[in-house]
Amino acid sequence: MVRKTAPPSKAAAGARSPRRRDTVEVTSGTARVDRRTKDLTKRLQPGDIAVIDHEDLDRVAAEALARAGVAGVVNAAVSLSGRYPNGGPLALAAAGITLVDGVGPQVMELVAEGQHVRLEGGQVWVDGAIVGHGVRQDEPSLRKAYEAAKATMGDALESFAANTLEYLRDGHDVVLDAPALPDLAVDMRGRQVLIVVRGFDYREDLSHLRSYVREIKPVLLAVDGGADALLEEGLRPHVILGDFDSVSDSALRCGAELVVHSYRGGDAPGARRLDEMGLAYTTFSPTGTSEDAAMLLAYEKGADLIVAVGTHVSMVEFLDKGRAGMASTFLTRLKVGQLLVDAKGVSKLYESRIRKSDLVFFLLAAMLCFAVVVVAVLPRVFLESFWFLVREAWRSVTH
Repeated sequence: MVRKTAPPSKAAAGARSPRRRDTVEVTSGTARVDRRTKDLTKRLQPGDIAVIDHEDLDRVAAEALARAGVAGVVNAAVSLSGRYPNGGPLALAAAGITLVDGVGPQVMELVAEGQHVRLEGGQVWVDGAIVGHGVRQDEPSLRKAYEAAKATMGDALESFAANTLEYLRDGHDVVLDAPALPDLAVDMRGRQVLIVVRGFDYREDLSHLRSYVREIKPVLLAVDGGADALLEEGLRPHVILGDFDSVSDSALRCGAELVVHSYRGGDAPGARRLDEMGLAYTTFSPTGTSEDAAMLLAYEKGADLIVAVGTHVSMVEFLDKGRAGMASTFLTRLKVGQLLVDAKGVSKLYESRIRKSDLVFFLLAAMLCFAVVVVAVLPRVFLESFWFLVREAWRSVTH
């Protein structure tokens, strides 16, 4: 709930000019507290106040908060630090969500799950006491910080490039070596594979590919939460790959084959969750991110074409994910490049075989045939039936 408090009375205002009209915006709701934003979004209800500790709030997380319908967000950290132009906080502002920023780590302990929270300006109130104070952001303030980050992102770019080059020296095996492949029941050889990552614009991309999925019937390979994205569209993934930290239990139990992305040393954090759930799985341990692993799996399994939804390809997207470089992604795309296309390109180039104009012409032709039948056949049948009745009546009279 968001409201503005009335201006103070003249007596309370003291020496304040009587012409000044100060108002303080107030937002209130039930607190939901979690240091992991991806976990918090699973239990948010419309009107809640999300209490998070998320420096440089990424756009995907911000859009998930907006979809949950929260009234406000209290961030213990700074949502837009200025290291790079981060669009997450602007997404909150565009959705009309209150953002109180940089409140400090103590707010994570002082606000408990389920408590009623009131945001008064930059103050965070619980049970009649102030438990934190931050900056109440709005679109102009965030836009100013965003533009400033764009102008000073040279240091971030230099560090990002150095990290990428360092990895390139050590990670060349991604291109040169053929990784040990997991055994899968689904056959990708000679088929198109649609890889779905819950990244930027994944919802829009998936909605644009409905005709493509219906007619081409590609293998659906989901990376972690991409499985939930497919299920939301009424599609069941054939394979789910990842460390399984951001995919729902229902998606894991949907019947897809499960592939745990493990580290080269053999450690596989995602396997523990599957063991606890009693689900069968295989492992795959190439260097790089889970979406890189998904592309390598499709490539090595003989895919005819790889279509990517929501994958990360820019420096800003990788910094949003907290990664300092993108060498593994660069090398992976270098290897699979001749097969890889982005979903946005497919949605623009691919057109359903049944076009709307064809459907209209078909309906018009059907209507024309019906009209011909009515005009040409029905009058003749009517006249023949009428003549038969008259003849039979005459016979009955004369005989």
